[in-house]
Amino acid sequence: MVSLIAKHALSGQAPLALQDLHLQIEDLGPITSIAPFNGQESALNAVLEAGHGLRFPVPNTSAQQAVAKLLWSGRGQAFLVGVAPDARLAAHAAVTDQSDGWVTLGLEGARAEAVLARLVAVDLRLTACPVGASLRAQVQHIPALIHRAAPQVFHIMVMRSFGHSAWHEVSEAMRGVAAR
Repeated sequence: MVSLIAKHALSGQAPLALQDLHLQIEDLGPITSIAPFNGQESALNAVLEAGHGLRFPVPNTSAQQAVAKLLWSGRGQAFLVGVAPDARLAAHAAVTDQSDGWVTLGLEGARAEAVLARLVAVDLRLTACPVGASLRAQVQHIPALIHRAAPQVFHIMVMRSFGHSAWHEVSEAMRGVAAR
């Protein structure tokens, strides 16, 4: 019988540093999709608050409590990141483990916005995209969830199958910005 070996989508990819810009693979811990059932938003928020100290985020925002983050990830959906979900959530929402389906790239540096400006057709300047913002956008041709974790730090989440393409696009944009 064949024995399968679990591998990260970007296994072996070394971090990239160009001047003040840094790109690396981020391990955010478990990633769980939470989509409230119709009419269950209030009950879901009660369980989220009791179990994680969080409330379901409004579009393009996130909530954080210690290591637990709840990132808005689309209409009626958020990703619980960093902790295992409270089992009581399943009574009020579709709860699905997404941990193996996503890759997260961490882009950091004073010119991170300039890098993403080459790739994303959304204004990601701090005035328009404050710390904690979580939004869906295309990174070139790749669907992504972009979370601004700090003033100069972005987490770019893409589906596992797009991991290498996303790394390539971001690293090429970094090279262009670093060459200026």
